[in-house]
Amino acid sequence: MKKSYSKYSAKDDLLWLILRPWIFIPRVLYILLTFIFLFLRILFQGNSKNKNVQKNLSKYLFDVITDLGPCFIKLGQALSTRPDLVRQDWLTELTNLQDNLPAFDHKIALKIIKEELGSPANELFEEFPDSPIASASLGQVYKAKINNSYLAVKVQRPNLYFLIRRDIVILRFLGTFLSPLLPLNIGVGIGEIIDEFGKALFDEIDYQKEAENALKFANLFKENPNIFIPKLEKQFSSKRIITTSWIDGVKLRDRALLKENNLIPASFIKTCVISGLQQLFEFGYFHADPHPGNMFALKGGNADCGNLAYVDFGMMDTISNSDRLTLIKAIVHIINEEYFLLAQDFQRLGFLTKEQDLQKLVEPLKEVLGGSFGAEVGNFNLKNVTDKFSKLMYSYPFRVPSRFALIIRAVVSQEGLALRLDPEFKILKIAYPYIAKKLLTDNSEEILDILLEVVFDKKGQIQIEKVESLLNILFKDSENINSDLIPVANAGLKLFVSKKGSEVRKNLLLSLIKDEKLEFTDAKKLIALIRDTFSPLNIAKSAVQNFISTV
Repeated sequence: MKKSYSKYSAKDDLLWLILRPWIFIPRVLYILLTFIFLFLRILFQGNSKNKNVQKNLSKYLFDVITDLGPCFIKLGQALSTRPDLVRQDWLTELTNLQDNLPAFDHKIALKIIKEELGSPANELFEEFPDSPIASASLGQVYKAKINNSYLAVKVQRPNLYFLIRRDIVILRFLGTFLSPLLPLNIGVGIGEIIDEFGKALFDEIDYQKEAENALKFANLFKENPNIFIPKLEKQFSSKRIITTSWIDGVKLRDRALLKENNLIPASFIKTCVISGLQQLFEFGYFHADPHPGNMFALKGGNADCGNLAYVDFGMMDTISNSDRLTLIKAIVHIINEEYFLLAQDFQRLGFLTKEQDLQKLVEPLKEVLGGSFGAEVGNFNLKNVTDKFSKLMYSYPFRVPSRFALIIRAVVSQEGLALRLDPEFKILKIAYPYIAKKLLTDNSEEILDILLEVVFDKKGQIQIEKVESLLNILFKDSENINSDLIPVANAGLKLFVSKKGSEVRKNLLLSLIKDEKLEFTDAKKLIALIRDTFSPLNIAKSAVQNFISTV
């Protein structure tokens, strides 16, 4: 009989476990004792210069996380993407949490396949191996063959629903109970954040849900030649089995591995980050588990944008249209160093209460984020921001809304992946030009409203310095200056003459009137700025670069 899983419910699951004290009490004690021993060992050996000591310690850390089970492995996977947080010798071992965990019994996997698909594996496939090719936190993958094509058959670990249900309840209990003692200040929402994690894990063990996610994700990227999503094989998929086409690529683990395969690491960083930004700011639907085990570098592409394959669509999440637009505004306000408006953005997103005096946050935010695209941009990454914010959060009532838990996890994991491939990587060097281009080329009503806020002040006057800042970010600080000129010029011209552009035309005309007189100073500056940016020579260079990139 095929298993049916319930949805996550913090209240019902807690009651379920409390009514089973013979499960609850020993497990809590085991987890606490395990972490106490781990903490003591790190305390006494963590700073040792002896390589063998560190090697044994990293192996012990891996064994502890593996032994604690799927919930803790998922947390460990997030750590395994952060070379800036975890020392390199530990990181090498933790990377095995992504897809190199101990496999479960092959006979059990064959039994699950027969139960779920109705026939033995050797009858369903032309070839089915005797052992998995990869083993992760929730399942293990076999490379099967049918009709001269290879397939990836992922079989779920046994007893997974019980293990996750038990440990999420305990994690929530311990997190809520111990949060006042932890060196964290994320407000009162630690239980809510664990709830989000629990919901995501319960969705992830439903492979039918994952199949739907894969189809949706593939549809979103169908026009992107650099993103590849494996084809779902529905006839070989069920609630505990998911089968897709096989991906013949290189995992994004380290730059040496990519170079060995004649692949350019920087090209995959750009594709990875841009696709992540698209998921957050365009689609509102994103892959919440982008660790190197779930992303592959493929042959093809070019030196600028490599071809990238995503796999494993169990942990996905959405972001509301309102939050998406507020985040875009927040980035624009960081660019323009408008910290009061940025504080308002944090308030709208729920990081600050409605009662908070935002004026008091202007200087602290300026201290944390000031110069983020100035002289300090070369040193600016999420780790630096996180370090500064952790101090800020002790003094001011910032909290992390639970709905942002998976978003933050995805962004931090993705930046960590990029740092593995390039230790000098700075996410803003890609993120800022992306946002600038989106403002200048996306003619949707919502984005147009944000663009008008940048171009015109509250009195309707042109803000030349902000327009110049926007163009500078896109064309002077971007690595490919010329490739975006023609798209931006076309979008701007279409907008100006379109029905939507009526607001732009009206504001431009009103900006010429000051004190009931015509004033052309700002208009002349704007024309000069546009003329210098979109000069015939630059347009010609853009056309040549776009032509070369398509050849």
